[in-house]
Amino acid sequence: MAEAQQKIDRVLLKISGEALAPEQGVAGIDPHSANFIAKRVKEVFDLGIDVGIVIGGGNLWRGRDQMANGMDRANADYIGMLATIMNALTLMDALEAIGVVTRVQTSIEMQAVAEPYIRRRAIRHMEKNRVVIFGGGTGNPYFSTDTAAALRAMEIGADVLIKATKVDGVYDKDPKVHADAVKFSELTYLDAISRRLEVMDSTALTLCMDNEMPIMVLNLWEDDVLRRALLGEKVGTLVSG
Repeated sequence: MAEAQQKIDRVLLKISGEALAPEQGVAGIDPHSANFIAKRVKEVFDLGIDVGIVIGGGNLWRGRDQMANGMDRANADYIGMLATIMNALTLMDALEAIGVVTRVQTSIEMQAVAEPYIRRRAIRHMEKNRVVIFGGGTGNPYFSTDTAAALRAMEIGADVLIKATKVDGVYDKDPKVHADAVKFSELTYLDAISRRLEVMDSTALTLCMDNEMPIMVLNLWEDDVLRRALLGEKVGTLVSG
């Protein structure tokens, strides 16, 4: 689709917290994974593209599991927001270790460790060649980090929202379970919503659809994939109008 061929100057990268996990099913932060992700981000940064990042907290906290044990939804979500800030600080450290100047902004104020989220300041950081990591989700319970990523992408004027996963695109069913799963190279927002494909949650998808924000889903662990995608090569799945 046309969006993929346009010159890309600014991206919002959505990374799941599980990308930082030591291994599947184990809670915590693996510094080697953080270093790997930082190198991938630097590949984009070195193209002269502004980079904003929203990272999840699922490697440290699974609110759904706690709610199943009786925890209040709002409390579970607030704890999850704090987990995303821990991940954001970890990724900032990994980026700065390889020479990428980085700022963390959070929707929940904690000025001893990060800046409060201010849209114009975030854009100014990018104009000064700094990567900005947005922690704390939207700052409100009942909203996912997918929705936070869609919101921040719009606010900073990103050209595309990239959802980095461990799967090389969107399939009609789980390719890890079903050998006959079919991959989509392109999808419309309405298709993704109506077919309940696990691109992003419905709130995030609707927000992107209403504001014509293209979503690119790709496998962050595939060699050179971010750079290739942003240079126009067809990789992963493009979700657009």
